[in-house]
Amino acid sequence: MRHAGRITGWNDGKGYGFVTPHDGGARAFLHIKAFQQATRRPLDDDLVSYATRADAKGRLNAVNVRFAGQRIAAPTAVNRGAPMRVPRVGIAVGFLLLAVTLMLMGVVPALVTLVYLVMSAVSYIAYVLDKDAAGKRRRQRTSEAALHLLDVLGGWPGALIAQQQIRHKTVKASFQAGFWFSVMVNLAAVGVLWYSGIAERMSALVI
Repeated sequence: MRHAGRITGWNDGKGYGFVTPHDGGARAFLHIKAFQQATRRPLDDDLVSYATRADAKGRLNAVNVRFAGQRIAAPTAVNRGAPMRVPRVGIAVGFLLLAVTLMLMGVVPALVTLVYLVMSAVSYIAYVLDKDAAGKRRRQRTSEAALHLLDVLGGWPGALIAQQQIRHKTVKASFQAGFWFSVMVNLAAVGVLWYSGIAERMSALVI
């Protein structure tokens, strides 16, 4: 039997909270792993449907939880099993290591690598602050346009790391499309600056 209720006392850092049913029954413990194909992180007051099950100590737990209105697609040959995931941290760390290596070899100007490292740190912090603001439902959040601007300026490796580590902005298709477009714009711009020699001249003036 499924029930309907609202999430209360949600602790996003620890990934658990409770569900208070609409019918006035006992509330159930809710863990993030109880969600079926969750499209985003839960928030307090989210309306959900769920089943219940008692654990070994007799405590009521919410299981097979889904957000209100969410439908679970039937398994197919394509989506059966674990979903494919983009290795964001691997891509970011690999790119930054490549940038450092090419700098040490004298292939890439030092300024280019330095910008990537600094902007990645700035972008990572921006994502963390925005995730914290979203969890606390603050009105003052970092706009998506600002996050994309940081990506264009070279912060996209840090953004990739933040997206995977704190699970932020990974399921919104429109944001991801804008993000990868920003990555391509950045790489194209850096490629032009490097090929034309402008980046090397700027590096000589700054460093």
